[in-house]
Amino acid sequence: MFRGLQRVLRPGSLGVVNGGFSSSSSAVDSQRLAGKVAVITGGASGIGKATAAEFVRNGARVIIADVQDDLGRAVAADLGPDAARYAHCDVTDEAQVAAAVDLAVQLHGRLDVMFNNAGIGGDMALPALGATDLANFDRVMAVNIRGVLAGVKHAARVMVPRRAGSIICTASTTAVLGDMAAPPGYCVSKAAVLGLVRAVAAEMARSGVRVNAISPHIIPTPLAMATMAQWLPEKSAEERRRIVERDMNEMVGPVLEAEDIARAALYLASDEAKYVNGHNLVVDGGYTVNKALNMAAPAAR
Repeated sequence: MFRGLQRVLRPGSLGVVNGGFSSSSSAVDSQRLAGKVAVITGGASGIGKATAAEFVRNGARVIIADVQDDLGRAVAADLGPDAARYAHCDVTDEAQVAAAVDLAVQLHGRLDVMFNNAGIGGDMALPALGATDLANFDRVMAVNIRGVLAGVKHAARVMVPRRAGSIICTASTTAVLGDMAAPPGYCVSKAAVLGLVRAVAAEMARSGVRVNAISPHIIPTPLAMATMAQWLPEKSAEERRRIVERDMNEMVGPVLEAEDIARAALYLASDEAKYVNGHNLVVDGGYTVNKALNMAAPAAR
């Protein structure tokens, strides 16, 4: 499990300007996605919102696909009508995923990047395995893996004829390490995302299309903070955020933010990653390469 959460449960920052988007990118925009068109599922908040802003800063036009209509329309309005359009999209409904892809082609004549980012945690209570709620499992799987497969399928439908494109899928460090203070449904769904990427990458490569995953560690997104509120109701919002940013992460100094994942997506979407395929880009400050021994720390000499 998250070592920081274990410490908390054991007994005994995002800069915002102009509509809520960070201005942490370099002063001179690089336009690394100039002329490209992207669909971002889950684009109304969190990682998706940060990625939409990063893509637009780098010259892309984006379709923000989400079920949070008010937030999605606000994000699109802040980015500007020439750069962004909102589309209601429940990824559990394949027809809505297909419609978001078709909207990109209808408006801009092409689709260059598909970022399958929509995801849910479901009920993040931590019951014993024998008490697992299979209905909750099914709901999480429907969004987190079936919805991703729908996005991959319909992106391939329009990218393969053009023999070009980048498909990116959000996984998680829970797909790399098991038993990370998350119910089986969430962990299994994110592991399945990695399996999907690996299953289709070679086929898509033969058509000039790349398929990759990003595995972020925990970030104080609305989804993560809702989970923390469920786990730690006695803590204040500020305390829960500090636990996410410091106690649950490995690296001392920098804080992992949604913008860091957005820049990882930018790289995979850009031509700089033209030969990167079937890869899982882990953004975790080294968390998943470390396993503490189950013993007290040796005394200092």
